[in-house]
Amino acid sequence: MRQSLFTQPSSRLLPGKWDIFALLLIFTIIIALCWSGSHMGGQFNIGTTIPISLSPWMLPSYALETVLRMFIALGLSFVFSFIVGGLAAKNERAGRIIIPILDILQSLPILGYLSILIVFFIALFPGSLIGPQFAAIFAVFTSQVWNMTLSFYQSLRTVPKELREAADIYQLSGWQKFWRLDTPFAMPGLLWNAMMSMSGGWFFVVASEAISVGNHEVKLPGIGSYIQVAINHSNLHAIFYAIAAMLVVIILYDQLLFSPLITWSEKFAVTEMQEETSSSWFLTLLKRAPLIGRFGSLFGILADRFINFPLFKKRLGAPRKSHQMAETSYSILNKLVWCFSLTLVLVAFIYCGWSFIYANTGIGLKETAHVFVLGSFTALRVFTLIIICSLIWVPVGIWVGLRPKVAQKVQPIAQILAAFPANLFFPLFIISIIYFDLNVNIWCAPLMVLGTQWYILFNVIAGASAIPAELKLASENMQLKGTTKWFKYLLPAVFPYYVTGAITAAGGSWNASIVAEVMKWGDHTLIATGLGSYITENTIRGDLPKLALGVAIMGIWVTVVNRLFWRRLYRFAEGRFSMN
Repeated sequence: MRQSLFTQPSSRLLPGKWDIFALLLIFTIIIALCWSGSHMGGQFNIGTTIPISLSPWMLPSYALETVLRMFIALGLSFVFSFIVGGLAAKNERAGRIIIPILDILQSLPILGYLSILIVFFIALFPGSLIGPQFAAIFAVFTSQVWNMTLSFYQSLRTVPKELREAADIYQLSGWQKFWRLDTPFAMPGLLWNAMMSMSGGWFFVVASEAISVGNHEVKLPGIGSYIQVAINHSNLHAIFYAIAAMLVVIILYDQLLFSPLITWSEKFAVTEMQEETSSSWFLTLLKRAPLIGRFGSLFGILADRFINFPLFKKRLGAPRKSHQMAETSYSILNKLVWCFSLTLVLVAFIYCGWSFIYANTGIGLKETAHVFVLGSFTALRVFTLIIICSLIWVPVGIWVGLRPKVAQKVQPIAQILAAFPANLFFPLFIISIIYFDLNVNIWCAPLMVLGTQWYILFNVIAGASAIPAELKLASENMQLKGTTKWFKYLLPAVFPYYVTGAITAAGGSWNASIVAEVMKWGDHTLIATGLGSYITENTIRGDLPKLALGVAIMGIWVTVVNRLFWRRLYRFAEGRFSMN
């Protein structure tokens, strides 16, 4: 007889020791975040100074506020990835517009628009601290969302044909396919990129919490503003305190969130064979807690009803569509209207940009050509760094990804290394460059790739983890070894994931140039020749036309490189190395 709530023994209805421990842990986290959220409001006006203390006892409070902003931004990034990435993958016409826009947006420097956005949010919430808080969350969101969206898009474009055929046989609607097929298939890669996004958020946390508005600087309570004040005062002790706080926070959310999610996502691997999997002590704890299990079952029922909502079910007997993502045919009139609309929007955008940058500003052709040349210096650094990082991290990522137990140990270490803001290394680099008389134009480059190289590693690990067990056994049966194994099996298997990581790393390096090409520590400032330093200097001066010119030319550089190189490589990977 099936047991219901009323037929179970009373001992099963009472919480056990694992329930108590799990509930205490969960409620402690919820209460801490709610307490932090209650302190994010308050009165605020331009010119109001929010005191930031360098006392280490304030770091737990600052860390909670920073983490809360980052998780709000991460939640928004998941929603954006599902909507925009899904639309780009499912609709070819939308994809042709969305993907180039994403390529540009991921490379646009945060400083290029943050000063404008904070004015907008302050005007939207006058007299309230909510305005600057929204601006900081939006800045973190823009540092997290692009690689997650591209990862989700890449996964949806490479869903095996056999799985689509199975979905058609079961007559799943588009809504059900999205939640039953597309999202589970994309989940392992998406979660690895979500971890990288959290680290990317840490990389730009200083820029998001210490924002300049005209001649005023708005500092929000958080680790980022704590680091900025420590840098301004050349306080090495405070820097070490901030590093320690970051280590503790990263380890905590890795063990309590990402490690359980990565372990859970392994059940979506496309394989019919038993493989070695990673483990998570927190996920094991939740499984041992019967009360938590009942909450999980209730959530599963609600999720099932959400996915199988009658309105979104497919009507039986309706014409069956092909499982292929076939190109939609449009009439000539439809194409003409579409092209005319796009041209109209593009012309309006160019006209507004031209008027803002060149009308009565004194900026001419000479200045524009100079900024293009500066862009070539930054482009050379980015391209060189991507090659070097690929040679290092692709073999490492494949080795780690093929060993789930190793990946579980590497995961928190990589997150910690990826999370350090470049500003923390300014003292070391400035002292070394001055002491050894090094060329700042060369040695600023490692700071550019400090946080972005991990996009390559995380995506390659995700790709190697997703290799089907059948393919691994086939390579063993064929006794593939040496270069044959690498070039015929391993590299092709992870190549689509690598391209996604390399595109994101390149865009992130362009973005990071605004931090890396201008190094400041106390009274010492070193400036490298490049587009990033041009944007940073004009941001500090408040020269908006030149700032807009720098951002626009960075967008042009990224668009040209992506269209001529990265997108062609992406199409090649999608067509040649997908599992279909």
